[in-house]
Amino acid sequence: MQPVLEWQIASVTAIRAETPQTKSFTLALPQWMAHQPGQHYDVRLTAPDGYQTERSYSVASEPERVGVIELTVERIADGEVSSYLHDVVIVGDKLEVRGPVGGYFVWGIELGGPLMLIGGGSGVVPLMAMMRHRDACKSTIPTRLLYSSRTPEDVIYQNELNELARKDRMLEVIFTFTRQAPAGWSGYKRRIDRAMLSDVLGPLGGSARVYVCGPTLLVESVADGLVEMGLPQARIRTERFGPTGK
Repeated sequence: MQPVLEWQIASVTAIRAETPQTKSFTLALPQWMAHQPGQHYDVRLTAPDGYQTERSYSVASEPERVGVIELTVERIADGEVSSYLHDVVIVGDKLEVRGPVGGYFVWGIELGGPLMLIGGGSGVVPLMAMMRHRDACKSTIPTRLLYSSRTPEDVIYQNELNELARKDRMLEVIFTFTRQAPAGWSGYKRRIDRAMLSDVLGPLGGSARVYVCGPTLLVESVADGLVEMGLPQARIRTERFGPTGK
């Protein structure tokens, strides 16, 4: 059973722009505990008049990074918390957080593989925690990431993803672009469909563990396609990002 989690005051120690619409925030926690890759933290804001609002954001960092967590936040139109984080918060500020939360959409090297990660947009964030964890543990579990983005400018962690794949022959990163692909691009240029899933999942076989995260329509379409392909539902984990999601 997960222990009761208390709110704590985190210090913002670094802010990094990932794309025009996403930033990563490194938070130092006075009561840090190792999270499971795929878990999230709640962030709560309190106005001077006492009004409070909170949102949940997936942890992007690996649990081996002791003392801090990294949250990657996409700016959401009219989003109270994401707009505040993007437009107001600076290094040295304090944030009220609670976590880690969640026990369903998690993966660690002890669970084994092969591992198939499928993300759309900012849905790559918890998947990145899994890949960073795998890398920190020097795991050789066969892993593939299929990452759908609108344009090249929307790819979060692009340089790091390419570097992880470059140095690890057991990891492959596959991009698909739904609106605009890079010049000379010969890869996928469409939404994820059954044919794409078959191509990408094929080398890992029917025993793969699959984690799917992104907008609701993408997640439902991918999950349905995987089941139709014969993958056991017990090996598929999904997490959906709604309009005011992470």
